[in-house]
Amino acid sequence: MNVRKGNETKVERISELELVVTRTVDAPARLVFEAWTKADLFRQWWVPKSYGLNLVACDMDVRVGGQYRLAFLHEGSTMEFFGTYREVTPPSRLVWTNDEGDAGQTVTTVTFEEIEGKTRLVVHDRYPSKEAVDTGSTGAMPEVLDQLDELLACLG
Repeated sequence: MNVRKGNETKVERISELELVVTRTVDAPARLVFEAWTKADLFRQWWVPKSYGLNLVACDMDVRVGGQYRLAFLHEGSTMEFFGTYREVTPPSRLVWTNDEGDAGQTVTTVTFEEIEGKTRLVVHDRYPSKEAVDTGSTGAMPEVLDQLDELLACLG
């Protein structure tokens, strides 16, 4: 992957229930926000290529109260992830729920801060339990954010 030097992804556990991922990407906040909110762009970078998953559905109604649904085909079965958008503030903030488990609801907040034509992304996940943090998908974030950077380079 051709990731520009300086675009490292930092993943940190800030409490028993919270993980934060930080990365600066080489594009203005408006464009980065679109990559997170337009299904045709989102599906191009969100799935980590190394995982061998096929994204077979990507439904996104990005508005307060709107829903999303992502369906993946993996080894003959389908996995679904879904939730509701709580906040949509273009191009600076998105908040949504992850409702796909019996263990409670995870809330994800993404902020987009533009600094000199680049965007500092902060992805903050608040999990319902310590066990949910341990099984969360934040480990894939460095790879998907590399893929986001690649997509943004093509769009920019």
